[in-house]
Amino acid sequence: MTGRCWTELHRPLRAVPALTDALSRYSDDHARDKALYLSWLADAYLTAGEIEQTAATTGRALTLATGVASIRPRQRIAPLLDRLRPHADLGAVRDILEHGAG
Repeated sequence: MTGRCWTELHRPLRAVPALTDALSRYSDDHARDKALYLSWLADAYLTAGEIEQTAATTGRALTLATGVASIRPRQRIAPLLDRLRPHADLGAVRDILEHGAG
C-alpha cells in the first residue's frame, strides 16, 4: 500500500523501493495482485522518466494479466500504454504496445 500511495503522489524515488520490496513477496501464482502492483511500479518508473524500465515492467504486468479473470489489471495497464505511445520510437516500447494491443 505504501508504494501505491507514493506512486499516486508522484514520488517515484520513494515508490520504487517500496513496490519492489512488496513485489518480492508475491509469486506468479498471485498473478492478479502481482500484475496490479507491477502497474504501480511501471507508473512510478514512468514518472521518473525511466522509459525502458517502464516498458519492461508494463510488459511483465501484461504477461501476468493475460488469462486472469479480473479486468482490473488491464484497466490499470491501459493508461500506461497510452502514456508510453509518445515513446514508440524505442524498440522496447514498440514491442509492449504491440503486445498490449493483442
